[in-house]
Amino acid sequence: MLKQFYNVIGVMSGTSLDGVDLAHIHFTTDSKGWHFKILETETVPYPLQWFNKLKNAVQFSDAELVQLNKEYTLLLAEIIKDFIGKHKIEDLDAVCSHGHTILHQPQNGFTLQIGNLPEIPKLINQKIVCDFRVQDVKLGGQGAPLVPIGDAVLFSEYDYCLNLGGFSNVSFKANHSRIAFDISAVNTVLNFYANQLGLDYDDKGAIAKSGTFNQPLFEELNSLLYYVLPYPKSLGFEFVKEIVLPLIEKYSIPTEDKMHTFTLHVAFQIAEALSNKNAKLLVTGGGAYNDFLIEQMQKQLPEMQIIIPNKKILEFKEALIFALLGVLKLRGEINVLSSVTGAQRDHSSGEVYHV
Repeated sequence: MLKQFYNVIGVMSGTSLDGVDLAHIHFTTDSKGWHFKILETETVPYPLQWFNKLKNAVQFSDAELVQLNKEYTLLLAEIIKDFIGKHKIEDLDAVCSHGHTILHQPQNGFTLQIGNLPEIPKLINQKIVCDFRVQDVKLGGQGAPLVPIGDAVLFSEYDYCLNLGGFSNVSFKANHSRIAFDISAVNTVLNFYANQLGLDYDDKGAIAKSGTFNQPLFEELNSLLYYVLPYPKSLGFEFVKEIVLPLIEKYSIPTEDKMHTFTLHVAFQIAEALSNKNAKLLVTGGGAYNDFLIEQMQKQLPEMQIIIPNKKILEFKEALIFALLGVLKLRGEINVLSSVTGAQRDHSSGEVYHV
């Protein structure tokens, strides 16, 4: 008999490098479906040394990556242990951890999320469910996005679920299947330019708003091949480093103008990706705080009802959904949809490591 109540922690580190998101979740399931309650939450920022390491790890050798994985697993274990201790969390069914994506090359049959080594349960003294992407790539899938099953199970009242993080990704129902894909880079690019101005990020998009629109840059960004590829499709930091930034850097214009034009490009691509322009759109992720981006999205989609939820859902939706993926894995139930990733079949992905 499967349980009807789960006490878990979801752990997520995204490509925008804001830090490690942790959310203590209670899940219940009944004849009406799944229900959740988000309890304690925290984002633990990366120390500068770690921020730089993770930002540059895409260039590391294989040996350096092995060492980085060991060190990051120790760091992540400390962060999780501190969170459990600080909030006096007891009787956990599992810690469900995404880890941190360093390399994502599904076209080469490869994806690497560090922090998922088998020794982590002993370090935190808890059962752990982790490494959710690798199996999907082995089954011919993109290994991303994985959040859409959570959108289908927990947020089905919305026509579209849009996450604005390092990248934007969208999830929706079409022809009785869940569809999802990465739309474009977002904070990976905007934060890069904010960093050049000595800031961690552009607060509310104020700097981008102060810039001037550059039509040729806008048109060149919109003509990138990725945007016309059919889904399933997904993006990694390699796309930003090898394609987007070199393109923007060809333009000798002020940083503010680059950020302004790129923000309009993001809003344009989001509008292009949503075929139903008169619908309910749930927006989460750090980019939901970017007032200038939201304003530009509303300009592109005047009939769209854009809904930004409460702070806990807005900031911790991905941690919440990776917690759900972990619970579904514990139950032996499908947690990755082939309609989303392009894998050979729906499947139950992830590794379960016991203490």
